[in-house]
Amino acid sequence: MTTLDDRPADAGPAATFDSLNPITGDVVAAHPVHSEEEVRAAVARAREEAVWWAALSFDERAEHLLRWKGVITRRLAQLAEQMHLETGKPDGDALLEAALAIDHLDWAAKHAEKLLKRRKVSSGLLMVNQSASVAYKPLGVVGVIGPWNYPVFTPMGSIAYALAAGNAVVFKPSEYTPGVGEWLARTFLEAVGRPVFSVVTGLGETGAALCRAGVDKVAFTGSTATGKRVMAACAETLTPVVIEAGGKDAVIVDHDADLEAAADAVLWGACANAGQTCTGVERVYVHEKVYDAFVAELVSQAEQVRAHDGPDTQLGPITMPKQMDVIRAHIDDALARGGRALVGGKDAVGERFVQPTILVDVPEDSLAVCEETFGPTVTVARVGTVEEAVRRTNATSYGLGSTVFSKARGMEIAERIRSGMTAINGVITFAGVPALPFGGVGDSGFGRIHGEDGLKEFTYAKAITQQRFKAALPLTSFKRTDKHEQQLVSLLTMLHGRGTTLPKLGKPVRRAR
Repeated sequence: MTTLDDRPADAGPAATFDSLNPITGDVVAAHPVHSEEEVRAAVARAREEAVWWAALSFDERAEHLLRWKGVITRRLAQLAEQMHLETGKPDGDALLEAALAIDHLDWAAKHAEKLLKRRKVSSGLLMVNQSASVAYKPLGVVGVIGPWNYPVFTPMGSIAYALAAGNAVVFKPSEYTPGVGEWLARTFLEAVGRPVFSVVTGLGETGAALCRAGVDKVAFTGSTATGKRVMAACAETLTPVVIEAGGKDAVIVDHDADLEAAADAVLWGACANAGQTCTGVERVYVHEKVYDAFVAELVSQAEQVRAHDGPDTQLGPITMPKQMDVIRAHIDDALARGGRALVGGKDAVGERFVQPTILVDVPEDSLAVCEETFGPTVTVARVGTVEEAVRRTNATSYGLGSTVFSKARGMEIAERIRSGMTAINGVITFAGVPALPFGGVGDSGFGRIHGEDGLKEFTYAKAITQQRFKAALPLTSFKRTDKHEQQLVSLLTMLHGRGTTLPKLGKPVRRAR
């Protein structure tokens, strides 16, 4: 996924930049380029708001967040129109994206207390005189750097959870969708009355300034290359980061799969949002027993989908113009190396739109298989066994999402895929489940948003022990004697010296002598 630093800063001292409609090229609005000083001031204001916000009870914060949820929901059409103007995505796609974000906001607000409040834990026999508990405390101010492809759903996966955990948030939206970010901040202020959540706008340097501005954590979504630059900037102040970077997600189609459903999922996963999805489908590995039938079904369905500038289009434009060059290069490389385009191909890449493209017989070391395309293209390969499909699926530095279509072996196959999320007999469904963590491994990043993990991502664990009664063995005292130490050895021998029985396995585990 591509985001920060992709649009070069104007060489002049201009204090504003324009967001453009990618369908027409018209200016949607002008927005300020916030300087490093202005970003630091925004973080300082957020620091003051964080004190008030963190002092509220979980119920009080939830009440504010649910009020904001109500405002967003009542103005859903307005938000969808703003998204359409700045990304070009069809209104229906924009509505779906906003709806998912609303559901996540609701879940985070309602589950924060249960998952973050102080709870007792076992103190163990050695510390039996202590009561032990842990709670998860807000970090303070969280900086969120968001992408343009899903300008509501993706950043809200950090914003909603960070707010629910008790943090203030400063959000730097993509320079392609600043109006969406400003809309979210305006509605929050209207609902809550205080700028606990605020926005700074600008180009790449504004995002870098946010990393250096003294926030307590940065949540970034974008390309792997830009994620590394974000990490480097955060390293200057030892600011922790959560990185949701690119992907090269694969689908495995087993011999017993529902082929019509699998083809429908592959097509939607590859082409929805014009393929500009970090968890979008870019590779498919199909068991040889059903390869021909699956490809025929996929081609039949793909031929019914066209991208155009009319109101009834199913696919929007490529939001970032220079991504056209990447998509074109991947298609050209695949065809030059023996691949075939069963749908689309060289002529699929237009001035603003790219038509669905189905590529077969593409070498595994080609650009279309190895690098993130971020367009409505997909490669389909024949495999002799599911084991081969898993091996080829895992032969990438990315590890974000994945999909398995199988009636009998879905869970077994899913467990073997090296990725943060896997959908069985569906596609990208994990993103719509608020209780599930979202994130990747390898070049797809680290850390998690969504779910319990997402709430805890924006907290620190606060452990407390409290003495219940005096210890029989004064282990943490200079009054400890040889007799006490002998008693400790006897206790350890009794507890641990005879091996441990594992509850599930029922077999003793003997320690090495």
